[in-house]
Amino acid sequence: MIVERSLHPDWLSNTYLVAAGPGGDGFLVDAGGPVRPLLERAERDGINVTHVLLTHHHHDHVAELAAVTTRFPDAEVLIHPQERELVDGATGDLNPGDELSIGGLGVRALHTPGHTRGMLSLLVDGAEVFTGDTLFKNSVGGVRAPGHTTYEDLKRSIMDVLLELPPETTIRPGHTDPTTVAEEREGNAFVRVWRGLDAEGSEQCTAMGEPATLVLLGDDYDGGHKAWVRWPDGADDIVPGSQVERG
Repeated sequence: MIVERSLHPDWLSNTYLVAAGPGGDGFLVDAGGPVRPLLERAERDGINVTHVLLTHHHHDHVAELAAVTTRFPDAEVLIHPQERELVDGATGDLNPGDELSIGGLGVRALHTPGHTRGMLSLLVDGAEVFTGDTLFKNSVGGVRAPGHTTYEDLKRSIMDVLLELPPETTIRPGHTDPTTVAEEREGNAFVRVWRGLDAEGSEQCTAMGEPATLVLLGDDYDGGHKAWVRWPDGADDIVPGSQVERG
């Protein structure tokens, strides 16, 4: 299987070219760019991009969609129906549970809301899962981005959907480096607390200008931090670490 990644230098967002091999049909996962290296690889290997499968609608995942559809005007651009109207150039719906066959690869859409309402993860041939902004290497998505849902949704998406996949499954996130289900089950700080392997923190802090309890200050994909906080009413939240003041 060909899996070629292009990493945006500013947003650190990933766009992927995926195909069973040279000379057949293939697809892109997201289109945040830079897409030129992927289009050049497709040209070099004779890959016909028939689909662009979008994990969600945020700008850093769709910014160069027009460049893709200019090169491959017949490509279907699919996204969860709840986010279709948010992406100029989307042509169809990709519903949770839908299964596609593209160039001999099987793709199944998994609904993994939290970061956005219509977030989709894409399981390819049961071996690789593209997780968008739900789960990263050593981190998790936030639930304060435009179109977000809840902490409970995010936790359920990670623990009950993604990390229930076989341990050897490769995780290809929407930002930075790949990992595996096994690695995230054992090493991701958020997952370790959810599994009961590590204790919750109890430090008092200010988060987004409001009093809160800092349950966990974990790593984020950009070298910063992601914070799991608990508000005075008992509700939990995942917020940028930069929005937390300690002490």
